[in-house]
Amino acid sequence: MSGLITQALTKFLGGVILTGALVFLPAGSLGFWQGWLFMGTLFIPIFIAGVVMLTKSPDLLRKRLNAKEKEMEQKGVVALSGILFIATFIVAGLNWRYQWSILPEWVTWSATGVFLFSYLIYAEVMRENEFLSRIIEVQEGQRVIDTGLYGIVRHPMYTATTLLFLTMPLILGSLYSFFIILLYLPLIIIRIRHEEKILEANLPGYTEYKQHTKYRLIPLVW
Repeated sequence: MSGLITQALTKFLGGVILTGALVFLPAGSLGFWQGWLFMGTLFIPIFIAGVVMLTKSPDLLRKRLNAKEKEMEQKGVVALSGILFIATFIVAGLNWRYQWSILPEWVTWSATGVFLFSYLIYAEVMRENEFLSRIIEVQEGQRVIDTGLYGIVRHPMYTATTLLFLTMPLILGSLYSFFIILLYLPLIIIRIRHEEKILEANLPGYTEYKQHTKYRLIPLVW
């Protein structure tokens, strides 16, 4: 257990330091208040979720910490997503420094509300699906989950993460960063389509599940 705590804290602190550097160094100042709001909104729920997983389901925490994509196509998607996030944070910092675009404060606070709501969706998905993984795989003993949010869309985790990613640049007050993160949408579509091929081929009952849960990401849209 101590090894798991050390691993989780190391990754958490590493994420805080890296994200803080990407946001505040381009801004050239610690006075970037949207940056502090974003850091708190992002990392406080992550810390709380980590503590809950550590006490309630350490195996799930271990799985999520150690997960690495095995599929080459998905490795490309993850790499491109990482580049988009880095660009989003850097441009947001530069936007604050040089005042390229000024978004009203209500946009920042509204985006913060949507961001936190998305965390609630994510938490509910984790509660419903004990097989939830950061990578595309079919685990031993895995079964189709078709209740709760999974009865509305087939990939509620991706619904939550898409909302999280789209609101990040708005919390940071950067319209230019928002245009950058929009490029994430085709990447998530590629990821979902590839994942569904694997699930249909390897998870019994998934084809039938697709027939009665029609939408992948957004009800009545796709």
